[in-house]
Amino acid sequence: MELDSIECVSSTDGMDEDEIHHHNLHHPHPHHGHHQFSSSKPHNGTNNTNNANTINHIVGPTAIAPATSVHELLECPVCTNSMYPPIHQCHNGHTLCSTCKTRVHNRCPTCRQELGDIRCLALEKVAESLELPCKYHNLGCPEIFPYYSKLKHEGICNYRPYNCPYAGSECSVVGDIPFLVAHLRDDHKVDMHSGFTFNHRYVKSNPREVENATWMLTVFHCFGQYFCLHFEAFQLGVAPVYMAFLRFMGDEVEARNYSYSLEVGANGRKLIWEGTPRSIRDSHRKVRDSHDGLIIQRNMALFFSGGDRKELKLRVTGRIWKEQQNPDSGVCIPNLCS
Repeated sequence: MELDSIECVSSTDGMDEDEIHHHNLHHPHPHHGHHQFSSSKPHNGTNNTNNANTINHIVGPTAIAPATSVHELLECPVCTNSMYPPIHQCHNGHTLCSTCKTRVHNRCPTCRQELGDIRCLALEKVAESLELPCKYHNLGCPEIFPYYSKLKHEGICNYRPYNCPYAGSECSVVGDIPFLVAHLRDDHKVDMHSGFTFNHRYVKSNPREVENATWMLTVFHCFGQYFCLHFEAFQLGVAPVYMAFLRFMGDEVEARNYSYSLEVGANGRKLIWEGTPRSIRDSHRKVRDSHDGLIIQRNMALFFSGGDRKELKLRVTGRIWKEQQNPDSGVCIPNLCS
């Protein structure tokens, strides 16, 4: 799909409609960026040796090391991740996780001896007695979990950083919402608008050619939150379709406090979609594949375009509102005040 065949016009909250060439059209490509929260701990041969000596104390008839030392022992010397059963060890007592055991071709990375199939049952037992904070405690999570429950929690922790929501690329940047908003604006050059209504026009000179493509048209700021408007072109079975949907820059629970509508139409006809924005915890591909948005078949889109139907001119308008709980009736009522 050629970039110069795409034109997008946007206006929000009474702004004048300006003709612009939209530069957010793209096909999947890697985008390199910095990980705001990524970190690693240095490990050297001395640490491995110390770990090995302490492990030998654990598996022998001696006292258990303090909790901090045991926690360090439960860190795989190869990948530095926490180890979970089965924890393997060589004949000299050096340990590593089951994933790394295959990576090192069954050779101990510390002493180069063959690993065999020896389990470090003592260390696995010690791990059962530990209670540790969530690894996102520095981001605000106050929870403390038994060692073997900690990993499951961290996979769904509300304080875990968000992936970059930019659609169609494999951008690996992660961070909190303010960081990602700045990242979208500065690195991906996404349009930023304030207000809860929007008006976009999608123009394509040769709509008979539909390739998989995706756009993040705009990030909207309203009600103190950020929302991403997406537009996709893809094949649904054998039928070419266009799809528009909104994602909420926050978690799933917060997203349920908001609703949005999308509308497209002309010639006395219209299609209207209303729904709840999906959290950016769900990738844009997951939202698209679940068909959770306004879907327009190409023939209908050309009908809305008018003229000789040889050029696609599709106008998508919409609004966002916050659902408020009515304290008397318990019914949610919309709040359109920004």
